[in-house]
Amino acid sequence: MTEPTRILVVDDEQSIRDFISLGLTHEGYAVQTAADGHAGLRAVSDFKPHLVIVDLMMPRMDGWEMCRAIAGDQHRGIIILSARDETGDRIQGLELGADDYLVKPFDFGELLARIHAVMRRRDPSQSRTVRAGDLSIDTGTRDVIVAGREVSLSAREFDLLLYLAVNVDQVLPRQRILDEVWGYNFFGDENNVEVYVRYLRQKLDDLQHERIQTVRGVGYRLRSLTGAALAEG
Repeated sequence: MTEPTRILVVDDEQSIRDFISLGLTHEGYAVQTAADGHAGLRAVSDFKPHLVIVDLMMPRMDGWEMCRAIAGDQHRGIIILSARDETGDRIQGLELGADDYLVKPFDFGELLARIHAVMRRRDPSQSRTVRAGDLSIDTGTRDVIVAGREVSLSAREFDLLLYLAVNVDQVLPRQRILDEVWGYNFFGDENNVEVYVRYLRQKLDDLQHERIQTVRGVGYRLRSLTGAALAEG
């Protein structure tokens, strides 16, 4: 099981912090929030995030100053989130070391896509490849290739598929999957596993459940198969 990506959200609007935190936590990220730049810098030191999402207009220390303070670490990404839509602000933010600039109001799906893009560009040295038949998973870039086709997954879908692949051809009980992928402190139930297995099957074109098998009364098993083997059934 790989360590979850840590994301720090720095914004003086609690509704924005709560919205982003809830969505990213659901996607499997580890999230902390801060209400201004000073608190954000303390969180950077203590939480050691892989990515910082920072607003520009904040009291005490604004986003510009915080970006100056934290820029330069090749292992930490920065996304500026701001209501300011002027081209000059975008240019200044990127020149300060931010990886991307997203204007409020924003769609959560777009934020998620930009997070994925930033993280793919960061720290490829931590990468390793997990293979299961014609399925290939790069843990550094989080790229997933199935039968030569790239598949886009959410953070939670990726973690679930990686856990299945690391334990390829083993039958994994639902509760064990829930504990290992969602965490022992997760308050949901085993239905979460079923829902995300369904998502994976759709994205992997596993409509006949041949790649990810259901073992009745127990859980699931990822089979080490090639496209040809799947076609033969």
